[in-house]
Amino acid sequence: MRHLVWALPLVMAAATGGRATAEEVTAESVARGAYLFVAADCGSCHTDSKNGGAPLGGGRAIKTAFGTFYTPNISPDRDHGIGTWTDSQFIRAFRKGVSPDGRDYYPAFPYTSFTGMTDRDLLDLKAYLFSQPPVPTADRPHDLRFPYSVRWALMPWKILYFREGPFLGDASRSMEWNRGAYLVKAVTHCGECHSPRNALGAIDKARRFAGVWNGPDGLNAPNITPHPDGLGKWSTSDIEALLKDGITPNGDFVGSGMREVVSNTAKLSDADRHAIAVFLRALPPKEPTPKPAATASR
Repeated sequence: MRHLVWALPLVMAAATGGRATAEEVTAESVARGAYLFVAADCGSCHTDSKNGGAPLGGGRAIKTAFGTFYTPNISPDRDHGIGTWTDSQFIRAFRKGVSPDGRDYYPAFPYTSFTGMTDRDLLDLKAYLFSQPPVPTADRPHDLRFPYSVRWALMPWKILYFREGPFLGDASRSMEWNRGAYLVKAVTHCGECHSPRNALGAIDKARRFAGVWNGPDGLNAPNITPHPDGLGKWSTSDIEALLKDGITPNGDFVGSGMREVVSNTAKLSDADRHAIAVFLRALPPKEPTPKPAATASR
């Protein structure tokens, strides 16, 4: 059993490659980073496609119950992007939710999930981002209502709701379950959209993956646990088919924001899509999040 515990981090690294040191940037590292970039759906959020924005230039508006967030420029531009970030600053942003100048990030940036990513994966992702063209576009400030506009309030928020730390494997589970758990919980951060939040924007841990009726941009995100009103009737193959082709078991195609997700999960390996399906099928079933009164009356 102890051998499996030690083996799990090696499996995570092997599945995405892994590089020997923080300074080493190779073509293989960039390629692994490109895969992680797709898996994490970075391009969809950090490109204002609706208004013709350049890839990675940021500016996409994300409407939430707390106001509108505008995604930042994550191109390697040295003035407006992340071009001056060191390896340690990049890791700190994902692991701790802290910017190079010491500001706490709003959890609209899902560092609450990305904190579980390995250093190897984060540095490979950085290598890929730094291989892309710089975009000289300044970030647009968020438009949040009070009190969410008060950034210093993020410090007590983190104390209450954020737990930093890498993904820990479960030695009692299979390697594919652990790979799926790492992808779902950390890299693809599925719970960020598919989980209800409290009044302060923190995920309700007891109802993680139970779905939400009014997520980012007002979109619904379904229950993805094996509850009868979730994925209970779905087979592992059904989940894999949705992640690859965007088709549900009854022949419908996914809509709204899930189309963007599928455009990326379709590029994952068959093994990773299978691992995600294995993990989701093994989740404890949870009652779907109740409809808000205004929604239920429609």
